[in-house]
Amino acid sequence: MIRINLLATKRRAAKAVSPGLQAAQKMTVIGSLLLILTVALLGWRYWALGQEHARVARDIDAARREEARLQEILRQVQEFENRRKTLEARVALIDELRKGQTAPVHMIDQISKALPDMTWLASVQQSGYTLTIQGRCLTLTSLSDFIGNLEASRYFIRPVEIIESSVTEGNEGGRTFERIQFTIRGTFQMSGVDSVAPPPPGTKGATKGGRRG
Repeated sequence: MIRINLLATKRRAAKAVSPGLQAAQKMTVIGSLLLILTVALLGWRYWALGQEHARVARDIDAARREEARLQEILRQVQEFENRRKTLEARVALIDELRKGQTAPVHMIDQISKALPDMTWLASVQQSGYTLTIQGRCLTLTSLSDFIGNLEASRYFIRPVEIIESSVTEGNEGGRTFERIQFTIRGTFQMSGVDSVAPPPPGTKGATKGGRRG
């Protein structure tokens, strides 16, 4: 009778199959770990991108708020500049009006100071800052001195022109004399108002001999 040890055969078969099974299990475990790692990496990347997106969105909102704030500041600065220009224009207008009010006083004062002896004024006509003066004197020297005094005052732009002059003879107390009628024209300059001009040399003023007619 022949006996076969089936148990030993099964053990040898189990031993022969065991290494292959263990290798497949290892590959399955490694694949699972790789899959889990990949999913975790993708999840972390998705979370990081979400955080970055949120940060960029916050930065954009902050930039928009800053832009709105700067726009308001720029608007206020522009309004301030407009108000400053308006105020400067008003101040300039007030100064110009003030100068315009004081100009006639300076004109008459300077003409009076420049008037030599034996010289009389008949009329003073003003067109802007241009003056046309008519008067009389007894000598051409007086007329020349009058023009020279006006130019030396620094209130009149050179030259002061003689527009017309004529010589007539007069008789008073049996004495014959010449009388010169003249018309001169000059331009009064406002720059003279801003600085005190020295009195013209040789001017004696209208109160000592000249008078305004």
